[in-house]
Amino acid sequence: MTATAPVAPAAAKATNSATGSASPSRRAWRRFRANRLGYVSLVVFVVMFCISLAAEVLSNDKPLIARYNGHWYFPVVQTLPETTFGGDFPTPTDYLDPQIRANLAAPGNFALYPPNPYHHKTINYFSQYPNPARPDAGNVLGTDDKGRDLLARLLYGFRISVFFALIVAAACTVFGVLYGAIQGYFAGWIDIAMERFNEIWGAMPKLYLLIILSALFAPSFWLLVILLSMFGWLGIAAYVRAEFLKNRTLDYVRAARALGQSNLAIMRRHILPNSLTPVVTLIPFEMAGAIGALTSLDFLGLGVPPGTPSLGELLNQGKENLDAWWISITTFGVLVIMLMLLILIGDALRDALDPRKVLEGDQP
Repeated sequence: MTATAPVAPAAAKATNSATGSASPSRRAWRRFRANRLGYVSLVVFVVMFCISLAAEVLSNDKPLIARYNGHWYFPVVQTLPETTFGGDFPTPTDYLDPQIRANLAAPGNFALYPPNPYHHKTINYFSQYPNPARPDAGNVLGTDDKGRDLLARLLYGFRISVFFALIVAAACTVFGVLYGAIQGYFAGWIDIAMERFNEIWGAMPKLYLLIILSALFAPSFWLLVILLSMFGWLGIAAYVRAEFLKNRTLDYVRAARALGQSNLAIMRRHILPNSLTPVVTLIPFEMAGAIGALTSLDFLGLGVPPGTPSLGELLNQGKENLDAWWISITTFGVLVIMLMLLILIGDALRDALDPRKVLEGDQP
């Protein structure tokens, strides 16, 4: 077996220990960290995502904790009638009501509000300006055309977009790897038949089909996941197929066959670990594509259900309200930053996993 041929994990570990060099994954991580732009992009994206995960704590119209007449309450996880805080009606408390706020601010009472006291569906009925209201002390990024806080809509919309992209990328990766592995490993007439299906499926107008199917069915987050996953796996499958076609003829695969290992074991234990490099580098680009598709469908009104915080819906509001510049600028800025970070991460991963790129101190 030549020096450049893939080796089994145990043999690679033994070789690295004998030579004193780092493992391939550790060398890849060093190359990734050496790419300052990609590494910083990863840190910034992770921090932004973690902040969005705490959206209910950072942006909510309910106090995190409250003390009234000697009793402690947790409104952020409780639905309490306004009579609990001195209101007149047994309806859910509107914590933006000036009277409720005054009661909670009275001596002996206490309320801890989130930094941004608005939920993504909260309508600010007490705003002094018509909707969409420009940025002010109450709404730091302004409101949309329905009076909902723009900062809250962006925060929750960012989280939904990232979750959507992660799920779609995971589904496309799993199916693409499975499909491409079967194609490349068995080759022959199986590969020919599956490749003809790829050509037919890939030639279909994806955007038009997504628009038609989205219009036929009720809007749903999971429906969009299924529709986008139906087409997103083609690129990954092509890369995996090429890797399996190349690796299936190498000596270590022939040796595994000679030892009587099953096709599934050879694919899973020997070929797949040596074929995942292009798949890993494609994941950030798959996420960026999924976010772009979701935003486009939401912009056309065919995406997530009405009322769901969405970047595409905010862009559509900006188009309908050209004088409300704060809607378009902030939404476009969030979208551009999100996609730019993913592209930079993908570029850094591609360079880090390229065996031709060697840092000082790396040993072959």
